[in-house]
Amino acid sequence: MTIEHKVVVITGAGSGIGRATALHLGSLGARVVLGARREAQIAEVTERIRADGGEAAYRATDVTRAEEVKALVALAVERFGRLNVMINNAGVAPLSRLDEGKVGEWEAMIDVNLRGVLNGIAAALPAFAEGGGHIVNVVSTAGLKIVPTMGVYAATKNAVRTLTEALRQESQAGLRVTEISPGFVATNLGDSMEDGPVKEAIAARMREIALPPEAVAKAIAYALDQPPEVEIGSIVIRPTVQD
Repeated sequence: MTIEHKVVVITGAGSGIGRATALHLGSLGARVVLGARREAQIAEVTERIRADGGEAAYRATDVTRAEEVKALVALAVERFGRLNVMINNAGVAPLSRLDEGKVGEWEAMIDVNLRGVLNGIAAALPAFAEGGGHIVNVVSTAGLKIVPTMGVYAATKNAVRTLTEALRQESQAGLRVTEISPGFVATNLGDSMEDGPVKEAIAARMREIALPPEAVAKAIAYALDQPPEVEIGSIVIRPTVQD
């Protein structure tokens, strides 16, 4: 089955990597189902895909709530008859130093970045079409090079990296599992940051070297477009000049 015929659910699909991936896969003929907390954003992306001749649906979704992720997957099956791919992309990054003790922000990252992925996996596995499916987890290069202010964020992403490998080893025939680790990408991830100096430093770095989110969307499409017997386990995609 090529991308043209796959039914794909994407979380965090209203902006950044999720939005770019929805538009790119929609242009390749995938039937995409978009989830995000901001309904107006995913409605706009859905309408754009449809205007370009593609097929899409959406549902407002908070990935920290298992029942909402299940409802998003159920929408895909109801509207398009099956589920082939689950892309767990939603994430937040309110970065700060550990000695600032921003426990509420830590909990938000654990809930969205880790619990949200677990909810996506739990919803998708029972719903995959006969013959297998594909889980794609969006991780981060922040977990490959640990730097100050990114400790908890990197920890959640590395937890997902570990989870992804465990799922790969547990998977039955026909299930493929991929983790994508983007580096600096031009997204609005910094919007969740409340630490002013950290936020400005990240924004400046993004303006200087960031990849367009479409680059990550193409990497995801590459993983999805492999023949059934080929699994792309991990892709690291970052600006050439990134440390």
